[in-house]
Amino acid sequence: MSTVDGCERRRSTGTADRGDVVALIGAGAAALAVTWLVFTRLAPFGGVIGFLVIAWVMFLALYGLLTSFEENALTVRDRLARVLVCSLAFVALAGLIVIVGYPLVRGITALRHLNFFTEDMATAGPLDPLTQGGILHAVVGTLEQIAIALAIVIPLGVTCAVFLNEARGTFARLVRTVTDAMTALPSIIAGLFVYAALILALGLERSGLAAGCAISVMMLPIVIRAADVVLRMVPGSLREASLALGAGQLRTVWHVVLPTARSGLTTAVLLGTARGIGETSPVLITAGFTAYLNTDPTSGPMISLPLATFSLVTSPEEAMKARGFGAAAVLMLLVLVLFVLARVLGGRPAGELSRGQRARRERASMSDRERFIARINERNGEDQ
Repeated sequence: MSTVDGCERRRSTGTADRGDVVALIGAGAAALAVTWLVFTRLAPFGGVIGFLVIAWVMFLALYGLLTSFEENALTVRDRLARVLVCSLAFVALAGLIVIVGYPLVRGITALRHLNFFTEDMATAGPLDPLTQGGILHAVVGTLEQIAIALAIVIPLGVTCAVFLNEARGTFARLVRTVTDAMTALPSIIAGLFVYAALILALGLERSGLAAGCAISVMMLPIVIRAADVVLRMVPGSLREASLALGAGQLRTVWHVVLPTARSGLTTAVLLGTARGIGETSPVLITAGFTAYLNTDPTSGPMISLPLATFSLVTSPEEAMKARGFGAAAVLMLLVLVLFVLARVLGGRPAGELSRGQRARRERASMSDRERFIARINERNGEDQ
């Protein structure tokens, strides 16, 4: 609060005035100057990271000192907390930009060639130029394997989450405990389990189907836990209203609970997909390695984008490394496309129907209307 002409004026802490901007700029310039003096004249320090850390600490101290000349202690703490949060957010954003940008920069030489997306590595060797070979076999393998995993995980994961929310008892607690334990399961263990159960015991050959099953083992606990949390957020009053109207528990879950939590369930599936699409060791154990395009997930080895990235970037040849970083960039783009499709298909709020759903709802309403009219006419005929 400040006083102007005897009247109190409430100051907004959410916006910065001219004095705040001057204090920020002055503290930043002074922190850089003092840190440069320390690193070059006073102490034998070195390294970019150390320079940035010390400069950031000096900036916070100087900014708090400058702000304290005009503001009280409460405002100083508020400004320091805001600067601290904004700084951490900037660091997180910078890290994300580096993570996304580095593969793009290193792989741009491979991404600008059309054959990189339309050919496999069957006819390209380590010494061949980037105009030969590509990652088509890895893209197809990733799409088929993640499709198999999603076909297994979505019904099992959502059903298990519904069971955990709707059922009570010792068995439900046991399932929840096992699910929590499986979230920390190493990926190599999942690959070895599928290798022993399907390949060694049942005689299934190493293929994309086995890799999809191994990936589903990694995705399943993530989807169950995330879907469980989402279903818990559905208001109990909706369930009670449905049950009070005479609907059974199964009908309540199918027509009330799941449509209400649709957006959250989509997020749960996305979290599981993000976990499974980047797995390397289970794919290597269960699907093997190949440089050829294989579109049959039930027969023959099949490679994925993470495994192709790992094998390419470990090569000593620069052309192969460029292909590896390009494959990593394509993997990120594929995840982005899957995320957008999932949001478009399942991101509508509860109660909002698509065009096809509205058309089916109108046809069902017209059918019900005609049936009711026919029943009324039949009763009137019997009364006469």
